[in-house]
Amino acid sequence: MRASSDINPAVELAQGFLAHTRTLVDELLERLVPLAEAEPVSVHSAIRWSLFAGGKRFRPALVLAAGKAFGARAEELLRTACALEMIHTYSLIHDDLPAMDDDNLRRGRPTCHVQFGEATAILAGDALQTLAFQTIAEDERLSHETRVRVIGEVARASGTPAGMVAGQAYDLEAESREVTGAELERIHSHKTGALICASARAGALIAGASAAELDAITLYAEQLGLLFQITDDLLDVTASIEELGKTPGKDAHSSKATYPALYGLEAARELARAAHQKAGQALDELRAEQTQLLRAIAELILHRRG
Repeated sequence: MRASSDINPAVELAQGFLAHTRTLVDELLERLVPLAEAEPVSVHSAIRWSLFAGGKRFRPALVLAAGKAFGARAEELLRTACALEMIHTYSLIHDDLPAMDDDNLRRGRPTCHVQFGEATAILAGDALQTLAFQTIAEDERLSHETRVRVIGEVARASGTPAGMVAGQAYDLEAESREVTGAELERIHSHKTGALICASARAGALIAGASAAELDAITLYAEQLGLLFQITDDLLDVTASIEELGKTPGKDAHSSKATYPALYGLEAARELARAAHQKAGQALDELRAEQTQLLRAIAELILHRRG
């Protein structure tokens, strides 16, 4: 057991907030997503297999943290938070497919296509994506204008040319060849960073943040997305299968473009520290009482172990 002096208060704060968020989000997801017994049973079973596999709910937590920073209530943010988790889970289902990253383990259990077959996994991902937009569109706690703005944010982050689909395409195109630092940043700012940025921006938009506040949150979230991806790449090299919940070393085996592969472990760690510092600097534009939780989340990502 660690001595009390070794405990990082910011990490503890973020861990507690993520645990609380996970409870709130899972309770609402249970109501939003059809039961596994509902027809078509195969698709709904596959959705629930992936959605309730024990994810950290990081993107929903970011929606709530950014919204909270500007005065939004949890009940105004939760449906959008759930929608972001649906989009994230859909992307994982599709990324794991044999035609994409070809992964067999996700969140400590067989991937969706391994458990249910490729066709059902594709349909489950499709259904989650569309259910996400339905969830925001039907949120009567938000004005029609806010719903449209949030849907636009999530759509841009999900598709092309600035979103996850583009990032996955760039990632596939980069396999088995050397990439530059600029190419690597382009891959991951789209594949990982776009949805993280949209999560923070969506929370801020719902809260009615000003243009200047939205700019600060955007810069913060862009650096947070970079930090998240670098630490993810580092964990693929250094963590165990129990810590990751997925197969470690998969990136190297698949000849994926990663920060440790391009820069080496220590230089990648330094890049992570630099992204963490820049994320904090972006928040300097906001009042200190607004930023404590957002800074804690960045601290947690810098020190993540799985």
